[in-house]
Amino acid sequence: MGRKTPGLNTSSMSDISFLLLAFFLLVSNINTDQGIARRLPPPLPPNQPKPPEVKERNIFVVKINSKDRLLFNGEVGDIRDLRDRAKEFLGNPSNSPELPEKISMDIPLLGSMEVSKGIISLQNDRGTSYDMYVAVQNELTAAINEMRNELSVTKFGRRYADLTKSQAEAVDQAIPIAISEAEPTKIGEQK
Repeated sequence: MGRKTPGLNTSSMSDISFLLLAFFLLVSNINTDQGIARRLPPPLPPNQPKPPEVKERNIFVVKINSKDRLLFNGEVGDIRDLRDRAKEFLGNPSNSPELPEKISMDIPLLGSMEVSKGIISLQNDRGTSYDMYVAVQNELTAAINEMRNELSVTKFGRRYADLTKSQAEAVDQAIPIAISEAEPTKIGEQK
């Protein structure tokens, strides 16, 4: 007569595997993706008239090609200079005729302010790396945040993040986020 091979009791194997899965989910570091916090504009109604033309002096064009190289208004640029160039463009401290126009606005809590009509136009190539795209967005956002902090400290004596809601809204009106993104295209290679 043949001997029977003893079998393993696997009835609790699913419980053990579930506990191991739960343990590793709790103690593991999960890499989070980088992202950009942006509030998208609402969709335009179908019969919306075209927006008015923007003067060339009011547009600061930032292009990123497929090799992650930058152009600022047609000139080769470096990401380390982008924040300062964006601040200079949007602020136009010397009222230069080559930089954006300013309009006088009466803003609650701030009074009469000169607000830039400048727009930063960001264009990237389909081959642009995501890391470079995020780095450029971060620099542009940092430029606006620095300008808002400077105005907040000057007018209210504290940083933008520490302002009341109404004070922050006033600063937002004085320094709006003016970044326009175009559909990715094939941007010519620069040397």
